[in-house]
Amino acid sequence: MKSIFREYDIRGIYEQELNEDIVKKIGYFLGLKIKEVGDFVAVGYDARVHSPILAGWLTSGFNKAGVKVLNMGLVATPVNYFSNYETFQGVTPSASVMITGSHNPPEYNGFKITLDKKPFFSDDIYSLGDEIIASDIYIEDDEFSEFIEAKQRYIEYMIKEFKGLKGLDKKLIFDCGNGVASVVLEDILKGIGLDFKGMYCEPDGTFPNHHPDPSVEENLKDIKEKLKGEFELGFAYDGDADRIAVLTKEYNIKGDELALIFAKTMQNPTVIGEVKCSQVMYDEINKIGRAIMYKTGHSNLKVKIKELDATLAAEVSGHIFFNDRYFGYDDAIYATFRVLELVKNGIDLDEEMNKIPKTYSTDEIKVKTSEEEKFAHIDRIKETLKNPPSSFPAIKEIVDVDGVRVIFENGWGLVRASNTTPVLVTRFEATDEESLKVYQESLEKLIIKSK
Repeated sequence: MKSIFREYDIRGIYEQELNEDIVKKIGYFLGLKIKEVGDFVAVGYDARVHSPILAGWLTSGFNKAGVKVLNMGLVATPVNYFSNYETFQGVTPSASVMITGSHNPPEYNGFKITLDKKPFFSDDIYSLGDEIIASDIYIEDDEFSEFIEAKQRYIEYMIKEFKGLKGLDKKLIFDCGNGVASVVLEDILKGIGLDFKGMYCEPDGTFPNHHPDPSVEENLKDIKEKLKGEFELGFAYDGDADRIAVLTKEYNIKGDELALIFAKTMQNPTVIGEVKCSQVMYDEINKIGRAIMYKTGHSNLKVKIKELDATLAAEVSGHIFFNDRYFGYDDAIYATFRVLELVKNGIDLDEEMNKIPKTYSTDEIKVKTSEEEKFAHIDRIKETLKNPPSSFPAIKEIVDVDGVRVIFENGWGLVRASNTTPVLVTRFEATDEESLKVYQESLEKLIIKSK
């Protein structure tokens, strides 16, 4: 059971791991933490069929702890984050919990937690898990909550913020993947007055059309087909709408590429990237501002962007965090309209992509392991790299902020332990295909040896 308490959030399989007893205890013990800063928690949930059930169990735990629950109902994760900055019936939430399995398979669910406008994660989650596992407290049913119109407040905010997009002469296509992006996106688009078509907009937690993970090319084939016709620009979202894919007729623009394009329009930007981001992003942004490499993970980046008062943060997978004109959390809906602003202001996305120095790279490659062994693999690889085999390519630098990123003469390779699944994640990039192959094969041999 301890494995559901993860680095960034709480996540597990419904009933098998996230059962009534555990979820009520999560509400109770988290409620005691919330009571240290205030009395109100805002709760929202995604489209998964069991999300409303989890909301009821969680609410019972909160009520037992004496925390009053403000119920948002079915919302996108960014709406949940947004609620922390709003006042409802004279009350500003002290915390929020989003019930979501994000891009995981339908049997999964989980909790993304914000406390006092900061992510609740890492050691805080681990210690919460220890308390819960050690407890035999019984929590009775008590699902009383007060409904708040956070969703409508968010829609109105976005329409006001981006009203200048009215009249944008582009045919837009949006793939919501049967997640929750559509519950706010369509009303915002209509409110601004844009020409668009939505795909798979009906929230359905069984995800009947494709898996809601826009970082996987297979899940984008339907929207790519639409872009062969009349549509000029496309957007796709994950299950809870905190990750985005931006597509033109030519390109699928990754999160680090988006960050570079945005940075070029900003005055002396400070941009935080994660260890999977292209070296090109770091090098190019450092010419116009400052780029900082940090750990993967939405919670990590939310903390770092505030700590450094950075302009922007990004993950390759499509988490985009704006601290410029916004609140510093990852919001794929907000990022959509910032992209449309670029286009309205005359930025040609294909032209910007063509300007980015050419490299050869792999997508994320996942190597199966176990929860117990994944971090031990990384430790063994680090030890081997202190005295690598004679055939190993020359190492310029090793970055160990998150796993191990090995910088070579013509590129880099990354091996890190996923904080959400029992896998090692690898990615490789080089200025030529031959170097890419050498770096990939060399590090993959170390991974095999580490087993």
